[in-house]
Amino acid sequence: MKNVKNEMAAIQDELIRFDQKLVQQKTETCHEEPAAKLVLAEMQKLGYDEARIDAYGNVLGRMGSGPVKVLFDAHLDTVSAEDADKWEYGPYSGDIVDGCLWGRGSVDTKSSAAAMVYAGYLLKRAGKLEGKTLYVSTSIMEEDYDGELLDRVMTEYQLKPDYAVIGEPSNLKLALGHRGRAMYTVTTAGVSAHGSTPELGINAVYKMQEIIGRVDALNKKLSAKTGEKGSVALTKIESHAASLNAVPDSCTIYLDRRTALYETEEVVAKEMDELVAGTDAQWKIYDAIGSSWTGKQVILHTFLPAWESAKESPVAQAGIQAYKEMLGKDPELFKWEFATNGFACAGRYHVPTIGLGPGDYALAHKTNEHCPLDQIVQACLFYAGFVATVH
Repeated sequence: MKNVKNEMAAIQDELIRFDQKLVQQKTETCHEEPAAKLVLAEMQKLGYDEARIDAYGNVLGRMGSGPVKVLFDAHLDTVSAEDADKWEYGPYSGDIVDGCLWGRGSVDTKSSAAAMVYAGYLLKRAGKLEGKTLYVSTSIMEEDYDGELLDRVMTEYQLKPDYAVIGEPSNLKLALGHRGRAMYTVTTAGVSAHGSTPELGINAVYKMQEIIGRVDALNKKLSAKTGEKGSVALTKIESHAASLNAVPDSCTIYLDRRTALYETEEVVAKEMDELVAGTDAQWKIYDAIGSSWTGKQVILHTFLPAWESAKESPVAQAGIQAYKEMLGKDPELFKWEFATNGFACAGRYHVPTIGLGPGDYALAHKTNEHCPLDQIVQACLFYAGFVATVH
């Protein structure tokens, strides 16, 4: 891999400048157009064999045309930076200070996207694409719709990769899976009445009290389990009433349910039945509905399965070997606690998948998000090394 490392030294400044430009684009979920067009132009400049934006607004580039197919994915959208006045450096400044790139998305996940785009270029320069096809996806809408848009990429282009790498931040640890995520709503119905005579109505919020207590008890039960385990959190509550002087006639709570490998949709459905047992409350899986920057409607049925690649699997072993060769040490193995786009490639399509990204995942969505430059370069080296290693 010496030639790969030599070529990396020649292009790393270009990589960092490109990453800066990405961070300088304000690309909140559903508004990723500036970054998507920037990625497309960069892929074309770097000599990708193919580069295009799909109907939804995702970018997909291809390098090589060999029989071994690898898919990289990192998302271009970010959460908002409503606390811009509290940032040490502006959230869209792309400033480089103390060896770090500062700004919203520098960790989650524009630095991964930039490193993946340049990994394709690096492989081409180093002559390491023989027998390989690399697809680089910079997908959109991940923050609210998880892997639904990567699913669209794979479906639209009928991708059937042999391996996949997800670029969520990992502090350069090697991820072998993630916990799943599901979102549920529970709704109680009441009878409206004037606030001056509440006894004439049935308050839907009061009816929800018992269920809220059960949710809290369920999370404590899940937390007490040993080994891999799920969790549940009440994240939002809303009610409807004709006015501020009326008893609410409906109440809805939203439950964020994180799932372990063994917790299927059927397993959690039984759990939800128990939460509402003995009441007239109704539960359902939440469908997130939105529109991409191109105007295409997206619907996410929010049950996203957990996935895991065994340490002994070919994909994990290739990742470990590439890490040793490119970064000169053994990787620390772990699983992400949060959900990733891996639910599409690994969860739905059963593509052998691992993950790695530069930056501390504890800084994602936080004020003063920043990513070490050396980790961006090392991530690019790993991505290129992984493609060169698999067979």
